[in-house]
Amino acid sequence: MNRLGGVITSSLLTDHYELTMLSAALRDGTASRSCVFEVFARRLPTGRRYGVVAGTGRLMEHLRSFRFSPEDIEFLVGRGIVAPETAEWLERYRFTGDIDGYAEGELFFPGSPILTVSGTFAECVVLETLILSILNHDSAIAAGAARMVTAARGRAVIEMGSRRTHEEAAVAAARAAYLAGFAYTSNLEAGRRYGIPTTGTAAHAFTLLHDTEQAAFASQVATLGKQTTLLVDTYDIAQGIRNAIAVAGPDLRAVRIDSGDLSVLAAHSRALLDSLGATETQIIVSGDLDEYAIAALAAEPVDAYGAGTAVVVGSGAPTAGLVYKLVEVDGRPVVKRSENKGTVGGRKTAVRRHKPTGTATEEIVVSMGAPAPEANDRALQRAFVRGGDVVPDLPDLAASREHLRQCLISIPWEGLKLSAGDPAVPVQMLGGSA
Repeated sequence: MNRLGGVITSSLLTDHYELTMLSAALRDGTASRSCVFEVFARRLPTGRRYGVVAGTGRLMEHLRSFRFSPEDIEFLVGRGIVAPETAEWLERYRFTGDIDGYAEGELFFPGSPILTVSGTFAECVVLETLILSILNHDSAIAAGAARMVTAARGRAVIEMGSRRTHEEAAVAAARAAYLAGFAYTSNLEAGRRYGIPTTGTAAHAFTLLHDTEQAAFASQVATLGKQTTLLVDTYDIAQGIRNAIAVAGPDLRAVRIDSGDLSVLAAHSRALLDSLGATETQIIVSGDLDEYAIAALAAEPVDAYGAGTAVVVGSGAPTAGLVYKLVEVDGRPVVKRSENKGTVGGRKTAVRRHKPTGTATEEIVVSMGAPAPEANDRALQRAFVRGGDVVPDLPDLAASREHLRQCLISIPWEGLKLSAGDPAVPVQMLGGSA
Protein backbone atom coordinates (compact mmCIF):
# COMPACT_ATOMS: atom_id res chain seq x y z
CA MET A 1 0.00 0.00 0.00
CA ASN A 2 1.19 3.53 -0.78
CA ARG A 3 0.24 6.86 0.71
CA LEU A 4 -0.73 9.35 -1.98
CA GLY A 5 -1.92 12.86 -1.18
CA GLY A 6 -3.33 11.77 2.17
CA VAL A 7 -5.02 8.69 0.67
CA ILE A 8 -4.00 5.10 1.23
CA THR A 9 -4.09 3.41 -2.17
CA SER A 10 -3.60 -0.25 -2.93
CA SER A 11 -3.11 -2.17 -6.14
CA LEU A 12 -5.74 -4.56 -4.80
CA LEU A 13 -8.18 -2.12 -6.34
CA THR A 14 -7.72 -4.72 -9.09
CA ASP A 15 -10.73 -6.99 -9.45
CA HIS A 16 -10.56 -10.74 -8.89
CA TYR A 17 -11.57 -11.57 -12.44
CA GLU A 18 -8.74 -9.40 -13.84
CA LEU A 19 -6.21 -11.59 -12.02
CA THR A 20 -8.00 -14.70 -13.28
CA MET A 21 -7.42 -13.53 -16.86
CA LEU A 22 -3.87 -12.48 -16.04
CA SER A 23 -3.00 -15.87 -14.56
CA ALA A 24 -4.37 -17.77 -17.55
CA ALA A 25 -2.71 -15.44 -20.06
CA LEU A 26 0.66 -15.78 -18.33
CA ARG A 27 0.35 -19.56 -18.44
CA ASP A 28 -0.73 -19.82 -22.10
CA GLY A 29 1.73 -17.23 -23.42
CA THR A 30 -0.74 -14.55 -24.55
CA ALA A 31 0.00 -12.11 -21.71
CA SER A 32 2.72 -10.36 -23.70
CA ARG A 33 0.60 -9.65 -26.78
CA SER A 34 0.44 -5.98 -27.75
CA CYS A 35 -3.07 -4.72 -27.00
CA VAL A 36 -5.21 -1.59 -27.08
CA PHE A 37 -8.06 -1.06 -24.63
CA GLU A 38 -10.56 1.80 -24.88
CA VAL A 39 -12.88 3.50 -22.41
CA PHE A 40 -16.18 4.70 -23.85
CA ALA A 41 -19.90 4.93 -23.10
CA ARG A 42 -22.40 2.99 -25.17
CA ARG A 43 -25.09 5.51 -24.25
CA LEU A 44 -25.65 8.50 -22.01
CA PRO A 45 -27.75 8.25 -18.84
CA THR A 46 -31.46 8.71 -19.50
CA GLY A 47 -32.33 12.34 -20.11
CA ARG A 48 -28.74 13.51 -20.55
CA ARG A 49 -27.42 15.25 -23.65
CA TYR A 50 -23.71 15.17 -22.86
CA GLY A 51 -21.18 13.56 -20.55
CA VAL A 52 -18.18 15.19 -18.87
CA VAL A 53 -14.75 13.57 -18.67
CA ALA A 54 -13.60 13.87 -15.05
CA GLY A 55 -11.16 12.02 -12.82
CA THR A 56 -8.29 11.80 -15.30
CA GLY A 57 -6.07 13.87 -13.03
CA ARG A 58 -6.83 11.60 -10.08
CA LEU A 59 -6.19 8.55 -12.25
CA MET A 60 -2.72 9.78 -13.14
CA GLU A 61 -1.93 10.32 -9.47
CA HIS A 62 -2.93 6.76 -8.62
CA LEU A 63 -1.16 5.29 -11.62
CA ARG A 64 2.17 6.69 -10.47
CA SER A 65 2.07 4.50 -7.36
CA PHE A 66 0.19 1.48 -8.71
CA ARG A 67 2.31 -1.41 -7.45
CA PHE A 68 1.68 -4.73 -5.71
CA SER A 69 3.24 -4.64 -2.26
CA PRO A 70 4.52 -7.69 -0.34
CA GLU A 71 1.36 -7.54 1.76
CA ASP A 72 -0.76 -7.57 -1.39
CA ILE A 73 1.11 -10.58 -2.75
CA GLU A 74 0.87 -12.41 0.57
CA PHE A 75 -2.91 -11.93 0.58
CA LEU A 76 -3.32 -13.10 -3.02
CA VAL A 77 -1.20 -16.20 -2.60
CA GLY A 78 -2.61 -17.01 0.83
CA ARG A 79 -6.16 -16.96 -0.50
CA GLY A 80 -5.21 -19.05 -3.52
CA ILE A 81 -6.21 -16.23 -5.88
CA VAL A 82 -2.95 -16.40 -7.85
CA ALA A 83 -0.33 -19.07 -8.41
CA PRO A 84 3.35 -18.47 -7.52
CA GLU A 85 4.30 -17.59 -11.12
CA THR A 86 1.58 -14.92 -11.25
CA ALA A 87 2.67 -13.60 -7.86
CA GLU A 88 6.21 -13.28 -9.14
CA TRP A 89 4.97 -11.26 -12.13
CA LEU A 90 2.89 -9.00 -9.87
CA GLU A 91 5.89 -8.33 -7.63
CA ARG A 92 7.64 -6.75 -10.63
CA TYR A 93 4.56 -4.98 -12.00
CA ARG A 94 4.92 -1.50 -13.39
CA PHE A 95 2.83 -0.12 -16.23
CA THR A 96 5.17 0.58 -19.15
CA GLY A 97 2.65 1.38 -21.87
CA ASP A 98 0.98 4.51 -23.23
CA ILE A 99 -2.28 6.24 -22.35
CA ASP A 100 -4.05 8.81 -24.53
CA GLY A 101 -7.47 10.31 -24.16
CA TYR A 102 -9.83 13.24 -23.95
CA ALA A 103 -8.66 16.08 -21.73
CA GLU A 104 -10.22 16.34 -18.31
CA GLY A 105 -13.19 18.67 -18.64
CA GLU A 106 -13.92 17.57 -22.21
CA LEU A 107 -17.46 16.64 -23.21
CA PHE A 108 -18.17 13.13 -24.45
CA PHE A 109 -21.00 11.36 -26.24
CA PRO A 110 -21.92 7.73 -27.03
CA GLY A 111 -18.93 6.09 -28.69
CA SER A 112 -16.40 8.79 -27.83
CA PRO A 113 -13.00 7.10 -27.23
CA ILE A 114 -12.43 8.79 -23.89
CA LEU A 115 -9.28 6.88 -22.94
CA THR A 116 -6.96 4.60 -24.92
CA VAL A 117 -4.60 2.30 -23.00
CA SER A 118 -1.82 0.59 -24.98
CA GLY A 119 0.63 -2.05 -23.79
CA THR A 120 0.81 -5.75 -23.19
CA PHE A 121 -2.41 -7.54 -22.35
CA ALA A 122 -1.11 -8.32 -18.87
CA GLU A 123 -0.14 -4.81 -17.87
CA CYS A 124 -3.32 -3.26 -19.31
CA VAL A 125 -5.88 -5.73 -18.00
CA VAL A 126 -5.00 -5.20 -14.32
CA LEU A 127 -5.83 -1.49 -14.66
CA GLU A 128 -9.47 -1.94 -15.64
CA THR A 129 -11.06 -1.56 -12.21
CA LEU A 130 -8.82 1.33 -11.21
CA ILE A 131 -9.60 3.23 -14.41
CA LEU A 132 -13.34 2.58 -14.46
CA SER A 133 -13.94 3.16 -10.76
CA ILE A 134 -12.34 6.61 -10.93
CA LEU A 135 -13.70 7.76 -14.29
CA ASN A 136 -17.23 6.39 -13.81
CA HIS A 137 -17.60 8.08 -10.43
CA ASP A 138 -16.01 11.43 -11.21
CA SER A 139 -17.57 11.76 -14.67
CA ALA A 140 -21.03 11.07 -13.23
CA ILE A 141 -20.57 13.74 -10.55
CA ALA A 142 -19.19 16.28 -13.02
CA ALA A 143 -22.03 15.80 -15.52
CA GLY A 144 -24.72 16.29 -12.88
CA ALA A 145 -22.86 19.24 -11.37
CA ALA A 146 -22.42 20.89 -14.78
CA ARG A 147 -26.19 20.77 -15.29
CA MET A 148 -26.66 22.46 -11.91
CA VAL A 149 -24.18 25.19 -12.82
CA THR A 150 -26.03 25.81 -16.08
CA ALA A 151 -29.35 25.95 -14.22
CA ALA A 152 -27.89 28.45 -11.73
CA ARG A 153 -27.32 30.99 -14.53
CA GLY A 154 -24.18 32.52 -13.12
CA ARG A 155 -25.12 32.32 -9.45
CA ALA A 156 -22.68 30.49 -7.19
CA VAL A 157 -23.28 26.84 -6.31
CA ILE A 158 -21.70 25.36 -3.19
CA GLU A 159 -20.90 21.64 -2.89
CA MET A 160 -21.97 20.36 0.53
CA GLY A 161 -22.63 16.64 0.12
CA SER A 162 -19.83 15.09 2.19
CA ARG A 163 -22.21 13.58 4.73
CA ARG A 164 -24.17 11.77 2.04
CA THR A 165 -21.45 9.52 0.66
CA HIS A 166 -18.28 7.56 1.48
CA GLU A 167 -15.57 9.67 3.06
CA GLU A 168 -13.14 9.35 0.13
CA ALA A 169 -15.91 9.62 -2.46
CA ALA A 170 -16.80 12.93 -0.80
CA VAL A 171 -13.37 14.36 -1.59
CA ALA A 172 -13.47 13.11 -5.17
CA ALA A 173 -17.02 14.45 -5.60
CA ALA A 174 -15.97 17.88 -4.37
CA ARG A 175 -13.16 17.91 -6.94
CA ALA A 176 -15.47 16.85 -9.77
CA ALA A 177 -18.09 19.44 -8.80
CA TYR A 178 -15.46 22.18 -8.75
CA LEU A 179 -14.27 21.04 -12.17
CA ALA A 180 -17.89 21.43 -13.34
CA GLY A 181 -18.06 25.04 -12.14
CA PHE A 182 -19.12 24.92 -8.49
CA ALA A 183 -17.68 27.90 -6.63
CA TYR A 184 -16.95 26.31 -3.25
CA THR A 185 -16.97 23.09 -1.26
CA SER A 186 -17.59 22.51 2.42
CA ASN A 187 -15.14 19.58 2.36
CA LEU A 188 -11.88 20.71 3.98
CA GLU A 189 -9.84 17.74 2.74
CA ALA A 190 -10.80 18.65 -0.83
CA GLY A 191 -9.66 22.17 -0.07
CA ARG A 192 -6.33 20.96 1.24
CA ARG A 193 -5.70 18.31 -1.40
CA TYR A 194 -6.87 20.18 -4.50
CA GLY A 195 -6.86 23.86 -3.54
CA ILE A 196 -10.63 24.22 -3.90
CA PRO A 197 -12.11 27.28 -2.10
CA THR A 198 -14.00 26.20 1.02
CA THR A 199 -16.93 27.74 2.81
CA GLY A 200 -19.52 26.78 5.39
CA THR A 201 -21.80 27.97 8.15
CA ALA A 202 -23.35 26.66 11.33
CA ALA A 203 -25.99 23.94 11.42
CA HIS A 204 -29.27 23.90 13.32
CA ALA A 205 -27.52 22.12 16.20
CA PHE A 206 -25.57 25.30 16.98
CA THR A 207 -28.76 27.32 17.28
CA LEU A 208 -30.42 24.65 19.41
CA LEU A 209 -27.38 24.56 21.70
CA HIS A 210 -28.05 28.11 22.84
CA ASP A 211 -30.90 29.36 24.99
CA THR A 212 -32.05 31.73 22.28
CA GLU A 213 -31.56 32.14 18.55
CA GLN A 214 -30.14 35.61 19.12
CA ALA A 215 -27.52 34.18 21.50
CA ALA A 216 -26.42 31.67 18.86
CA PHE A 217 -26.18 34.37 16.19
CA ALA A 218 -24.28 36.69 18.52
CA SER A 219 -21.75 33.96 19.27
CA GLN A 220 -21.21 33.18 15.60
CA VAL A 221 -20.80 36.83 14.62
CA ALA A 222 -18.48 37.51 17.55
CA THR A 223 -16.27 34.64 16.43
CA LEU A 224 -16.42 34.92 12.64
CA GLY A 225 -17.44 38.51 12.00
CA LYS A 226 -20.22 39.91 9.85
CA GLN A 227 -18.93 38.11 6.74
CA THR A 228 -20.44 34.90 8.04
CA THR A 229 -23.76 33.31 6.98
CA LEU A 230 -26.50 32.84 9.56
CA LEU A 231 -28.93 29.93 9.29
CA VAL A 232 -32.34 31.49 9.91
CA ASP A 233 -34.89 28.66 9.58
CA THR A 234 -34.44 26.74 12.85
CA TYR A 235 -37.66 28.18 14.27
CA ASP A 236 -39.49 30.93 12.36
CA ILE A 237 -37.73 32.28 9.28
CA ALA A 238 -39.10 35.82 9.45
CA GLN A 239 -38.15 36.15 13.11
CA GLY A 240 -34.83 34.49 12.38
CA ILE A 241 -34.03 37.16 9.80
CA ARG A 242 -35.01 39.90 12.21
CA ASN A 243 -32.81 38.36 14.90
CA ALA A 244 -29.90 38.03 12.45
CA ILE A 245 -30.01 41.68 11.42
CA ALA A 246 -30.58 42.81 15.00
CA VAL A 247 -27.39 41.02 16.03
CA ALA A 248 -25.15 41.59 12.99
CA GLY A 249 -26.56 44.80 11.55
CA PRO A 250 -27.56 45.48 7.95
CA ASP A 251 -24.11 44.62 6.59
CA LEU A 252 -24.42 40.90 7.41
CA ARG A 253 -22.97 38.94 4.50
CA ALA A 254 -25.72 36.32 4.08
CA VAL A 255 -28.56 34.29 5.51
CA ARG A 256 -29.26 30.68 4.62
CA ILE A 257 -32.64 28.98 4.26
CA ASP A 258 -32.60 25.17 4.35
CA SER A 259 -36.26 24.15 4.33
CA GLY A 260 -39.76 24.98 3.18
CA ASP A 261 -41.03 26.37 -0.11
CA LEU A 262 -37.82 28.04 -1.18
CA SER A 263 -39.44 30.00 -4.00
CA VAL A 264 -41.92 31.72 -1.70
CA LEU A 265 -39.50 32.04 1.19
CA ALA A 266 -36.77 33.62 -0.93
CA ALA A 267 -39.11 36.35 -2.14
CA HIS A 268 -40.47 37.06 1.34
CA SER A 269 -36.97 37.01 2.84
CA ARG A 270 -35.66 39.47 0.26
CA ALA A 271 -38.49 41.86 0.98
CA LEU A 272 -37.94 41.58 4.72
CA LEU A 273 -34.18 42.05 4.47
CA ASP A 274 -34.67 45.12 2.30
CA SER A 275 -37.18 46.58 4.78
CA LEU A 276 -34.58 46.15 7.52
CA GLY A 277 -31.97 48.01 5.50
CA ALA A 278 -30.00 44.83 4.71
CA THR A 279 -30.18 45.35 0.97
CA GLU A 280 -26.76 43.80 0.36
CA THR A 281 -27.30 40.75 2.56
CA GLN A 282 -27.37 37.71 0.30
CA ILE A 283 -29.81 34.81 0.40
CA ILE A 284 -28.39 31.30 0.15
CA VAL A 285 -30.78 28.38 -0.20
CA SER A 286 -30.12 24.68 0.32
CA GLY A 287 -31.99 21.46 1.00
CA ASP A 288 -32.02 18.56 -1.50
CA LEU A 289 -31.42 20.81 -4.50
CA ASP A 290 -30.80 19.30 -7.93
CA GLU A 291 -30.64 20.98 -11.34
CA TYR A 292 -34.44 21.00 -11.67
CA ALA A 293 -34.96 22.63 -8.27
CA ILE A 294 -32.26 25.19 -9.05
CA ALA A 295 -33.84 25.97 -12.42
CA ALA A 296 -37.22 26.44 -10.74
CA LEU A 297 -35.68 29.18 -8.57
CA ALA A 298 -34.18 31.10 -11.50
CA ALA A 299 -36.64 33.99 -11.20
CA GLU A 300 -36.37 34.26 -7.42
CA PRO A 301 -34.02 36.57 -5.46
CA VAL A 302 -31.54 33.84 -4.63
CA ASP A 303 -27.83 34.67 -4.62
CA ALA A 304 -26.30 31.22 -4.17
CA TYR A 305 -27.29 27.57 -3.89
CA GLY A 306 -26.02 24.82 -1.61
CA ALA A 307 -26.26 21.38 -3.20
CA GLY A 308 -25.56 18.17 -1.33
CA THR A 309 -27.07 14.75 -1.91
CA ALA A 310 -27.89 15.27 -5.58
CA VAL A 311 -24.29 16.21 -6.36
CA VAL A 312 -22.57 13.23 -4.79
CA VAL A 313 -24.92 10.73 -6.45
CA GLY A 314 -24.61 12.25 -9.92
CA SER A 315 -28.07 13.80 -9.66
CA GLY A 316 -29.85 10.57 -10.48
CA ALA A 317 -27.07 9.04 -12.61
CA PRO A 318 -24.50 7.68 -10.13
CA THR A 319 -22.32 6.15 -12.85
CA ALA A 320 -21.31 7.46 -16.25
CA GLY A 321 -21.78 3.99 -17.77
CA LEU A 322 -18.21 3.81 -19.06
CA VAL A 323 -16.74 0.47 -20.14
CA TYR A 324 -13.16 -0.73 -20.78
CA LYS A 325 -12.93 -2.93 -23.85
CA LEU A 326 -10.16 -4.63 -25.82
CA VAL A 327 -10.25 -3.27 -29.40
CA GLU A 328 -6.90 -4.31 -30.90
CA VAL A 329 -4.45 -7.22 -30.55
CA ASP A 330 -1.04 -7.17 -32.26
CA GLY A 331 -2.25 -4.43 -34.61
CA ARG A 332 -5.39 -6.36 -35.58
CA PRO A 333 -8.86 -4.95 -34.76
CA VAL A 334 -10.97 -7.17 -32.51
CA VAL A 335 -14.69 -6.77 -31.87
CA LYS A 336 -17.31 -7.96 -29.44
CA ARG A 337 -20.57 -8.95 -31.17
CA SER A 338 -22.84 -9.54 -28.15
CA GLU A 339 -26.37 -8.23 -28.66
CA ASN A 340 -26.66 -4.61 -27.52
CA LYS A 341 -23.03 -4.71 -26.37
CA GLY A 342 -21.14 -4.77 -29.64
CA THR A 343 -17.91 -2.83 -30.06
CA VAL A 344 -16.07 -1.21 -32.95
CA GLY A 345 -12.61 -2.67 -33.38
CA GLY A 346 -9.33 -0.83 -33.72
CA ARG A 347 -7.69 2.18 -32.13
CA LYS A 348 -9.80 5.31 -32.62
CA THR A 349 -8.89 8.88 -33.53
CA ALA A 350 -11.42 11.64 -32.84
CA VAL A 351 -12.02 15.28 -33.75
CA ARG A 352 -14.88 17.64 -33.04
CA ARG A 353 -16.09 19.74 -35.93
CA HIS A 354 -17.28 23.32 -35.49
CA LYS A 355 -18.93 26.09 -37.43
CA PRO A 356 -16.78 29.18 -38.04
CA THR A 357 -18.69 30.73 -35.12
CA GLY A 358 -17.29 28.04 -32.80
CA THR A 359 -20.48 26.00 -32.35
CA ALA A 360 -19.81 22.26 -32.36
CA THR A 361 -21.62 20.37 -35.12
CA GLU A 362 -20.44 16.77 -34.88
CA GLU A 363 -17.78 14.44 -33.54
CA ILE A 364 -15.90 12.32 -36.06
CA VAL A 365 -14.39 9.06 -34.77
CA VAL A 366 -12.25 6.97 -37.12
CA SER A 367 -11.12 3.41 -36.47
CA MET A 368 -7.63 2.41 -37.64
CA GLY A 369 -6.96 5.77 -39.23
CA ALA A 370 -7.53 9.52 -38.85
CA PRO A 371 -10.33 11.87 -39.95
CA ALA A 372 -9.69 13.85 -43.09
CA PRO A 373 -8.85 17.30 -41.71
CA GLU A 374 -11.32 20.15 -42.15
CA ALA A 375 -11.27 23.77 -41.10
CA ASN A 376 -12.38 24.36 -37.49
CA ASP A 377 -11.65 20.77 -36.42
CA ARG A 378 -10.36 20.28 -32.88
CA ALA A 379 -8.42 17.14 -32.02
CA LEU A 380 -9.88 15.52 -28.89
CA GLN A 381 -7.10 13.19 -27.74
CA ARG A 382 -3.86 14.02 -26.04
CA ALA A 383 -1.03 12.09 -24.42
CA PHE A 384 -1.25 11.25 -20.72
CA VAL A 385 1.35 8.51 -20.30
CA ARG A 386 4.36 7.57 -22.39
CA GLY A 387 6.41 4.48 -21.65
CA GLY A 388 4.73 4.17 -18.25
CA ASP A 389 5.57 7.74 -17.21
CA VAL A 390 2.93 10.43 -16.77
CA VAL A 391 3.72 13.28 -19.15
CA PRO A 392 4.82 16.48 -17.40
CA ASP A 393 2.55 19.06 -19.07
CA LEU A 394 -0.91 17.94 -17.97
CA PRO A 395 -3.38 20.78 -17.24
CA ASP A 396 -4.12 21.48 -13.59
CA LEU A 397 -7.63 21.50 -12.10
CA ALA A 398 -8.14 25.21 -12.79
CA ALA A 399 -7.24 24.78 -16.46
CA SER A 400 -9.53 21.75 -16.78
CA ARG A 401 -12.35 23.72 -15.18
CA GLU A 402 -11.92 26.48 -17.75
CA HIS A 403 -11.74 23.90 -20.55
CA LEU A 404 -15.14 22.51 -19.54
CA ARG A 405 -16.60 26.00 -19.38
CA GLN A 406 -15.47 26.65 -22.94
CA CYS A 407 -16.78 23.27 -24.10
CA LEU A 408 -20.24 24.02 -22.72
CA ILE A 409 -20.23 27.34 -24.56
CA SER A 410 -19.41 25.54 -27.80
CA ILE A 411 -22.32 23.10 -27.93
CA PRO A 412 -25.67 24.11 -29.47
CA TRP A 413 -27.95 25.74 -26.92
CA GLU A 414 -30.42 22.86 -27.20
CA GLY A 415 -27.70 20.64 -25.69
CA LEU A 416 -27.93 22.57 -22.41
CA LYS A 417 -31.62 21.89 -21.91
CA LEU A 418 -32.57 19.84 -18.86
CA SER A 419 -35.26 18.00 -20.79
CA ALA A 420 -34.52 14.66 -22.46
CA GLY A 421 -33.28 14.80 -26.01
CA ASP A 422 -30.64 13.66 -28.46
CA PRO A 423 -26.94 14.05 -27.63
CA ALA A 424 -25.85 17.67 -27.99
CA VAL A 425 -23.29 16.68 -30.61
CA PRO A 426 -23.84 13.65 -32.88
CA VAL A 427 -20.98 11.14 -33.20
CA GLN A 428 -20.15 9.72 -36.61
CA MET A 429 -18.10 6.49 -36.53
CA LEU A 430 -16.03 5.93 -39.66
CA GLY A 431 -13.74 3.15 -40.81
CA GLY A 432 -10.17 3.79 -41.78
CA SER A 433 -7.04 2.16 -43.04
CA ALA A 434 -4.48 0.61 -40.74
